[in-house]
Amino acid sequence: MIGRRSKVGILAWILLSVVHAFQPPHRCGRRIIFGSGQQCLRAEKNDNDNSMMEYRNAATNLLSNFMKKEDEIASTDPLFNIDFSAPKFSKKVSLEVLAQLLDAELYEREWFVTGNVNPIYFSENFLFQDPDVRLEGIEAYARGVNKLFDQETSRAEIISTKVNPDVPNTITCTWRLSGKANIGPGLTIKPYIVYTDLKVDPESGLIVFQEDRFNLPQWDILLSSLFPFLIGVVTAPPAPPVEPRTVIKPVMKDEFSWPKLKFFL
Repeated sequence: MIGRRSKVGILAWILLSVVHAFQPPHRCGRRIIFGSGQQCLRAEKNDNDNSMMEYRNAATNLLSNFMKKEDEIASTDPLFNIDFSAPKFSKKVSLEVLAQLLDAELYEREWFVTGNVNPIYFSENFLFQDPDVRLEGIEAYARGVNKLFDQETSRAEIISTKVNPDVPNTITCTWRLSGKANIGPGLTIKPYIVYTDLKVDPESGLIVFQEDRFNLPQWDILLSSLFPFLIGVVTAPPAPPVEPRTVIKPVMKDEFSWPKLKFFL
């Protein structure tokens, strides 16, 4: 007689076999994704800013067909209050100070899921990628995450934002993702940890590249969303809650003065 663990193991194996069957050949005649051995499966045009979203694996490509359309999510522009053409941050600050600025802004805005970005920190040539998608431009990124995540339930709880000692000109933000994805009736996300690497151009001081890394393999994240009863049995348990903390934000008075510090709750 097959036990419960054997049954869920078989179910997991079947699902992974189906996902694997959708994997593309190594060369599919599409544009190669920068910084990855994978290739673009499908490119989708963003109606708001003519930018492109590229799907980088078969599972995401398949699930994207079930994403809610923008007119199903909101009848008005959810990011109308963001000036994407605002002047860029021109003050020359150290990576440490920039990390503090970003930490405070991210802690308040949670723009990794809300899309409520502050575009002054991002280069016009900004690129984003994670194991699933690739996006060009900060507006495309902001609209992409706002569309993907359910704005009532999703959270990007910031754990830390620090200069990465192992990668030059890079700030790494560690955060906990939870909530729902706007796929079908809503796909619940098991909380997990994301490591966001922000590459800063040493000349301009602006962020030119962002890459997200996950603490779980993609199959674990997908299985946990589709079959929540597998959590803690076949897949890993949810990431623990994030404790509230006091964030110190530098306040820039003018270009030639030292930044003052204030407490941001």
